[in-house]
Amino acid sequence: VSASTREYAYAGYMRQWVDRVLRVGNLNYPDEARRRRIGGVVVISVAVRRDGSVEKTVIVESSHTPMLDAAALRIVKLSEPFAPLPKTPEDVDILHVTRTWQFMPGGELIDR
Repeated sequence: VSASTREYAYAGYMRQWVDRVLRVGNLNYPDEARRRRIGGVVVISVAVRRDGSVEKTVIVESSHTPMLDAAALRIVKLSEPFAPLPKTPEDVDILHVTRTWQFMPGGELIDR
């Protein structure tokens, strides 16, 4: 599911999903990165099961800063469980969510 999702059920789910990870991510921004004003961009893919648990999380594109890549994985873990997947005619078992997250040097996580 991409940011341009048109299916109403999944568009609403994605907004909720992004809001959750941003809230958790901003509360758990790496202290060292904040202190040292380190920023970077991470592309992350998360496989969400029907019940909202996470099957797998993969860094698709590294920030080239191990601390930020580890923080992205940790943010997903801390955000679990997500809401159960919406009921749709496709009735998917696993939803793959791929997002681009920007860790800002001032200590803020943004979903791009």
